[in-house]
Amino acid sequence: MGQKKNTSELYVKNLRVAIAEKEIVHGIDLTIKQGELHVVMGPNGSGKSTLTSALMGHPAYTVTADRISLGSKNLLELAPHARAQAGLLLAFQNPLAVPGVTVSSFLHTAYKELHPQKNSTALDFRKQLLVHAVTLKLEATYLRRSLNDGFSGGEKKKLEMLQLLVLEPKFVILDEIDTGLDVDALRLVSEGVKSLQKAGCGILLITHYQRILNYLQPDFVHILTHGQIIRQGGMELVKLIEEKGYAAVCPNF
Repeated sequence: MGQKKNTSELYVKNLRVAIAEKEIVHGIDLTIKQGELHVVMGPNGSGKSTLTSALMGHPAYTVTADRISLGSKNLLELAPHARAQAGLLLAFQNPLAVPGVTVSSFLHTAYKELHPQKNSTALDFRKQLLVHAVTLKLEATYLRRSLNDGFSGGEKKKLEMLQLLVLEPKFVILDEIDTGLDVDALRLVSEGVKSLQKAGCGILLITHYQRILNYLQPDFVHILTHGQIIRQGGMELVKLIEEKGYAAVCPNF
């Protein structure tokens, strides 16, 4: 009888990812429980973005694994939208603009798709949306604008965080959510990450830099290079990289 997987964990066993017949990720194992914050760091070209795309089911990649599951659901069998419905969301490194679709209408539609069991009226949803917008210091006028259309880089990242707070995922992948943020925006986004974690969301945070981790307390830090996780630990690895660079933790860097 096979081992029963925890209903509150994202489980990845022996993940391999290739594109155009070239393997980029070479056998990654991860177990993320709800409420945990896992950080993946690594130099450019190490496979971080490939990892995120594979977990969300990007069709450009050929993915093999012993298992990728969210609770009892086998994510390998699910299309990207079905993975989102199962509770896994991705905050994009470079969010796309969608002219003609307002932020509020997009989020309300997405919320109803992800939480069909909740009978939230448009008025109730807007009240909830405004509460989260205020927390992120996004003015109400942003909610009436087209999704990411004409937004600055920092505004797009705060909008990604707004989406996550509103949509209430079980697990989320943050692909360099800190890129391009000034000090104030970085602090606000970090508070959003902590709110997600407090609500029981399991988080996989991809980052190059220590600065966002000055506001957070990761449970685990994974160092990825050449498509493999070569070291795991805690904040001591982050501090070592900050002081001495990736050469201090990555062989053959």
